[in-house]
Amino acid sequence: MDSLGPALRALRQASGRTVASVAADAGLSVPYIANLENGRGNPTTGALARLADALGTSLRVSFGEPDVVAPALPASLVRLRRTERFRRAVALMEADPGEVVAALAAVGRVVEAGEPDWWRVLDAMVLISLSPA
Repeated sequence: MDSLGPALRALRQASGRTVASVAADAGLSVPYIANLENGRGNPTTGALARLADALGTSLRVSFGEPDVVAPALPASLVRLRRTERFRRAVALMEADPGEVVAALAAVGRVVEAGEPDWWRVLDAMVLISLSPA
């Protein structure tokens, strides 16, 4: 539980979101989320699932794995993630938005990518997912 607050804050900041915008999307109060990020509170799995959904990721519970803090995403990737076009592409692929962003971020760690590059890679991912053979 000690790592929940920092992990939640890192995920929120990596997605370029404010506490207020996440709270609104999750149907939770700003003080509730702020308390969680500061290591206070005892959230239910339902609240955590709503937070994960608001942040465009999935809730995973694991035991015995080392803490991993997600690196900050490039601003151009954060902007891409917020678009309707991105949501439509993810829906076409029937994929998890967080996993798609993670895949794009992995590309960004190898090559310097800007917004047009993200769209090209995302379009290629859609084409591959629709025609895997």
